[in-house]
Amino acid sequence: MAQTIILRGPSQRALAKQFIDRAPADAVVTVREATRNADQNAKMWAMLSDISRAKPEGRHWTPETWKAAFMHVLGHQVQFCEGLDNSGPFPLGFRSSRLTVRQMADLITVIDEYGSRHGVVWTDPAERAAA
Repeated sequence: MAQTIILRGPSQRALAKQFIDRAPADAVVTVREATRNADQNAKMWAMLSDISRAKPEGRHWTPETWKAAFMHVLGHQVQFCEGLDNSGPFPLGFRSSRLTVRQMADLITVIDEYGSRHGVVWTDPAERAAA
């Protein structure tokens, strides 16, 4: 049976150690940073929508295209595969759901910096206060 424990303090760490001590032979343990949270995701999409509406530098891009562009700035790679119906290549990757909390914070920072530099009016009240 799979167990997920979020290591927030000493009691969760102790519980994780107990699970490890009771684990059967050949069990697999993975420790990783938490992925982005719902608040970060909502903020990112609000900011991407604001940038898309502002059309900085004359770019008429969708929020999804803006997300890919900003993730590319941070070094996230994308692959392209040829479509099954000869319709051309399509992208794979750029999944923000796989970003850690820290990576998502970096992405939001890059979006904020770019948008603020290009006069984007933020609809998120927290962003308006920061601008």
